[in-house]
Amino acid sequence: SKILFCRNDEFCRGGSVYPNPKEPCLFLSLGRSVDVHYPLQKRSRISVPVDSNGQWFDKQKQNTSIESLPDECLFEVLRRLPAGQDRSVCASVSKRWLMLLSSICKNEICSNGNPTNDNDQGLSNEGHLYRSLEGKKATDVRLAAIAVGTAPRGGLGKLTIRGCNSGGGVTNVGLKAIANGCPSLKVFSAYDVTTINDDGLIALANGCYRLEKLDLCKCPNISDKSLIAVARNCPSLTELSFESCPNIGNKGLQAFGMFCPNLRSVSIKGCFGVGDNGIASLMSSTSYVLKMLKLESLDVSDVSVAMIGHYGLQVTDLVLSCLPNVSEKGFWVMGNGRGLQKLNSITIECCPGLTDIGIGSIGKGCPNVKSFQLRKCSFLSDKGLVSFTRAAVSIQSLQLQECHRITQIGLFGVFFHCSAKLKVLVLISCYGIKDLTMNLPPITPCESFWSLTIRDCPGFGNANLALLGKLCPQLKHVELCGLQRVTEAGYLPLLECSEAGLVKVILKGCVNVTDRVVLPVVNTHGWTLEMLCLEGCRRVTDASMIGIAAHCPMLSDLDLSKCAITDAGIAALARGNQIGLAVLSVAGCILLSDQSIPALKKMGQFLAGLNIKHCSGISSRVVSELHEHLLTFKGRLEVPALCWFCLGYFCGSEFYEAFLFRGFGHASRFYRSYSQKALLAMMYDMKRLDMWSQHYGTMALPSKSTRDNFPSKPSLFRLAWDDEVLIKWAWENEQPSVTTRLSE
Repeated sequence: SKILFCRNDEFCRGGSVYPNPKEPCLFLSLGRSVDVHYPLQKRSRISVPVDSNGQWFDKQKQNTSIESLPDECLFEVLRRLPAGQDRSVCASVSKRWLMLLSSICKNEICSNGNPTNDNDQGLSNEGHLYRSLEGKKATDVRLAAIAVGTAPRGGLGKLTIRGCNSGGGVTNVGLKAIANGCPSLKVFSAYDVTTINDDGLIALANGCYRLEKLDLCKCPNISDKSLIAVARNCPSLTELSFESCPNIGNKGLQAFGMFCPNLRSVSIKGCFGVGDNGIASLMSSTSYVLKMLKLESLDVSDVSVAMIGHYGLQVTDLVLSCLPNVSEKGFWVMGNGRGLQKLNSITIECCPGLTDIGIGSIGKGCPNVKSFQLRKCSFLSDKGLVSFTRAAVSIQSLQLQECHRITQIGLFGVFFHCSAKLKVLVLISCYGIKDLTMNLPPITPCESFWSLTIRDCPGFGNANLALLGKLCPQLKHVELCGLQRVTEAGYLPLLECSEAGLVKVILKGCVNVTDRVVLPVVNTHGWTLEMLCLEGCRRVTDASMIGIAAHCPMLSDLDLSKCAITDAGIAALARGNQIGLAVLSVAGCILLSDQSIPALKKMGQFLAGLNIKHCSGISSRVVSELHEHLLTFKGRLEVPALCWFCLGYFCGSEFYEAFLFRGFGHASRFYRSYSQKALLAMMYDMKRLDMWSQHYGTMALPSKSTRDNFPSKPSLFRLAWDDEVLIKWAWENEQPSVTTRLSE
């Protein structure tokens, strides 16, 4: 016989050690001839009842359950579940089950004991769903839930992760779950995610082979190792964007150029590991497919820019920003490379190497460029700008920002050489442009020009604006901001010259704008004017309000912030015929008082936005009354789906402010369950509807007696005046939710 020794030299010879060997807690197989030495058992505190036949049974619930199974056993059970709803239901049992389900690879899923592919289990799909995780919501558990839950619902197509929390953010575990459960993923974006590294991205590349767009921003642990894996496993990649990823270098870009034949767009910003070798390899490999290229804040030299000019055969959009090591020679070679023949838009910002010689060469090498933006190019002068416009005769849009060596000569040289096609001109903070007395050559009026923007150019005066008015007879959009020296003599020749009719006029911070400027504009262009901004024009009074109310029926956006208007002006506007006024701002109008509230209540019936911030003359009590009135307008807005959304409300000892907002777009986004109530119309007055119809030439609107025959045009949904009739009409015609139509 055998003797098993234990502590204190105690042993037991032969026989049964336990009085009841059938007790389920015993797992030793005891033989009759075996001598066993074992610690003495404590007396059982639970009496086991027996039946009449002497058989024992347990009436109490056993403590053991399926949770006692180890992960390996539970894994084998879960991987045999059928795809679809069953897997989602099991994932909701516990976090442990969820994480186990999300860790099952597609080739480990079994059906009837046989491994299956994606199509058998429904894991391969088009990928129509989009998920975005931000801050504290960005965790591995949520990613696991997305991986398990989106497969039976169309598949995940786009995933965005922003700013993980430091405690339990997204790690490689979460990315591996997405890789296992979302093979349809096409777009992956990660912003400020410091907790993932190459292992997670490699797993994503292995599982999501359909990836088309990769966007990484502030991911310091991502290096070329994972980018090479992405390039090898995801040949369908078309867009790449890397920002502030210090470990990304040349090898990753070389791999993308070698293994991604469909690459269309590349954006690299602040990745200091990227140099000339990476850019050169990328350009030479993608010369026939790459269409958009953006290089910003990189340690590259003239070599990279020269390679762009030589191999950018299909590039249509080019952005070069903050490249301090690129000299005049690099830009000259880029222009003379003759490879940018299809370039349509080019932006050069904060590149000290761009000089008159370089920009002249670019103009010759890019004859088909239509949009040109120059920002913070301190060495560029009139000579270079005129040389560029003389060569690039197809230019349609030109923006100059902080180019202080550009003067009046360069400005009107643009009109002299590009008068046939120029459409848009933007001047921002160009201090070199001043009113100069000089004889300019005759310039043909630019019939195609329709948009002019001048911001913070203190040297701009009346002479320049008056001359621009003669050159731009078809002007529609005018934005003038911070022009302190311009007076009535400069504004009127520009604003009254338009033969096509002004549609958008922004005069912001122009202290010399008075009623004598506003009234001629509204009298001349009232029927075409849709947006008028007079913010900071402190000399505009109620006289302008009366003119706006009488002559601008099509106005939809009116900004009178910090103007000298009073309660009488608001009352005049309320009596006007603005059939489409949607947004009204009177913020900072300190002359307004509680007496303007009745007029605001009347206009609030049709407004989508009302801004009365910093109106110190309006009391908080009246603001609350206005709020309540707009919420319960005609008793029809009791449902919050169509209500006014209070975006900000402040009551203090000096200022009282309220910002109220109502709109179908907000209703459809935040209160989907009330979509039927969103059928309420924004206009109720037949006279306003008739005027709208006559002006836009739409089909005749039904009268109130025949409104059951409501027009079927989706664009006319918002013109209904009875929600019940419109609901009935929509259901009878089996139309989709009007909320969806309006949000589109």
